[in-house]
Amino acid sequence: MTEWSTPHLKLILIGNSGVGKSSFMTRFVDHRFTKLYRATIGVDFLAKEVTIDKRSVILQIWDTAGTERFHSLGTALYRGAHCCLLVFDVTSSVSFDALDVWKKEFLVQACPSDPTAFPFIVLGNKIDLDHREVSPNKAQQWCSEIGAEYFECSAKEDIGVDTTFHSAARAALQYLKNHHVENGEDIQIIQKQQDKKPNKKCFC
Repeated sequence: MTEWSTPHLKLILIGNSGVGKSSFMTRFVDHRFTKLYRATIGVDFLAKEVTIDKRSVILQIWDTAGTERFHSLGTALYRGAHCCLLVFDVTSSVSFDALDVWKKEFLVQACPSDPTAFPFIVLGNKIDLDHREVSPNKAQQWCSEIGAEYFECSAKEDIGVDTTFHSAARAALQYLKNHHVENGEDIQIIQKQQDKKPNKKCFC
């Protein structure tokens, strides 16, 4: 298989349904936001080329459904990831409390070669809203415990979106350099041609 000249980094967005994962991804890639809420059915995918430390990379951003019935997709989806963004809604303590479960489930299904070194980014979304339930200190304390970077953002107001994704890309690129993804874990789309075999049918 021919390797890409430009690194392709796989980023996974996970978290409860309704925390704004799709809006966050769409704001970054397409520079737009819609108030019309549409639950993700299974998986959404977008890609964008960015420059990280004077090097071009392709971000493959996977937005996963936050409902229980789609958790079975995790194993195939999470494998080969280079960074995981744990997303919660700052106005929902339930969505924040669920992050520990999401993180553990990701590690189990992604099965990275070095779980302790795998990069996580924690994202507190919807900071434009007033009725906040999760304080910055509480979120930062948990991130310190798990060794993750923490960012507060608003997909609606376009606050902190680019900064978060660029930090995730930088962490993913470093992980790629230090831990080559094993064969069989990375999902790539290739075109294969079947070998033509001679007709061995006997007409005796």
